[in-house]
Amino acid sequence: MATPIDPDFHARLAALNEKFAVTVPVTMEKITQALAVCKAAPGELPPETDLRQLHELLHGVAGSAGTFGFGMLGQQARRIEHMVRGVLTEHTGWPEVVPEVEKLLKWASRDAQATTYE
Repeated sequence: MATPIDPDFHARLAALNEKFAVTVPVTMEKITQALAVCKAAPGELPPETDLRQLHELLHGVAGSAGTFGFGMLGQQARRIEHMVRGVLTEHTGWPEVVPEVEKLLKWASRDAQATTYE
């Protein structure tokens, strides 16, 4: 395992951060699509399979973003992931999730590495 005193450590870490940064727009597009599928579903709640897809995408961002220099993105994805989990378990709260996901997507499209969330 590399240690911080390894001269190549920071270069490898920077390369990993750059690789992750390239995936962010693709992941945000997947979240956009998953949200669209959920919103298009008839009824008060989207089908569980569609909610699970949205949850998995948010969970993936929440789990990895902070590691690669996207701390606020990870925090907000985690917060919204918990909201979606609540919809899955309590079968309520979906109307509150939609604008939160939309806000995340809009924010991330401006600067997914920003340290403030507006």
